Amino acid sequence: MQQTQNIILSLALVNPKMEIVVKTETEADYEQITRVHTAAFNGDSEARLVEKLRKTPMYIPELSLVAEYREEIVGHILFYPMIIKTKAKKCITLSLAPISVITHFQNRKVGSRLIEEGLRRARKLGYGSVIVVGHSKYYPRFGFEKASKYGISASFNVPDNAFFAMELKKDALKDCKWKVEYPKEFSEFV
Repeated sequence: MQQTQNIILSLALVNPKMEIVVKTETEADYEQITRVHTAAFNGDSEARLVEKLRKTPMYIPELSLVAEYREEIVGHILFYPMIIKTKAKKCITLSLAPISVITHFQNRKVGSRLIEEGLRRARKLGYGSVIVVGHSKYYPRFGFEKASKYGISASFNVPDNAFFAMELKKDALKDCKWKVEYPKEFSEFV
């Protein structure tokens, strides 16, 4: 695997335009996806989370995407349904988590391509909103705003400038002012 990563890195350095293909993950991709998350986060927590989420009835295969460079997976993103419980109703939103790109492909728009394609697919599937916990300078470029703007908070302690929401449909979060309920699979992260 190390030799393959060295070859990919060499090719990426020679070809700065990189032909990245974003597609739906397949079962044959699982092992490479695990390696991507483990390498990107210096540990296997995110990889284990992805494995757990795949086994749930809420998992949406069309929203688990890989970025490939010359048929090798260099990035992965998963969008997963979450519930925002209000006093009156339950709103369904998607959580963008996790996203990983191997080190040598970071800062080359691979993550951006994964996010943009995931958001496009989420709209096409009829989802109205997405939430994410992440870097305050990264996610706003895609249209994310502080979740507090919509009256939404997390069920765990997260700084206001690191918890974001985005409406994919106008007013999708209008009546969803309350806390996001993360499923038990996320328990080791929250």
